[in-house]
Amino acid sequence: QVQLVESGGGLVQPGGSLRLSCAASGSIFSIRNEGWYRQAPGKQRELVAVITSGGRTNYADSVKGRFTISRDNAKNTVYLQMNSLKPEDTAVYYCNAIPVAAPWGQGTQVTVSS
Repeated sequence: QVQLVESGGGLVQPGGSLRLSCAASGSIFSIRNEGWYRQAPGKQRELVAVITSGGRTNYADSVKGRFTISRDNAKNTVYLQMNSLKPEDTAVYYCNAIPVAAPWGQGTQVTVSS
């Protein structure tokens, strides 16, 4: 069964940057579309970035121009570069396939605060 391990979160000031990583076990990683999701306290989990198996990307309007998703199929890893962070980006960030195809990992907490 595929396992997902997110890392790279932390506390950052508004305007700062973070790079998240998601390591996935399983040989089917390279043929799946992958996404980064986030869940803020009291809110539903939302999809913020998508990368297809062919490398095409798409973003939620709230992060467009600030976040960049990428993948390294050789390492079974998906990344999320987050720049110009805002307090409203505070959430637990998760990765998973699209559609969801594995148990959710523990996520990584991102807190944007001065």
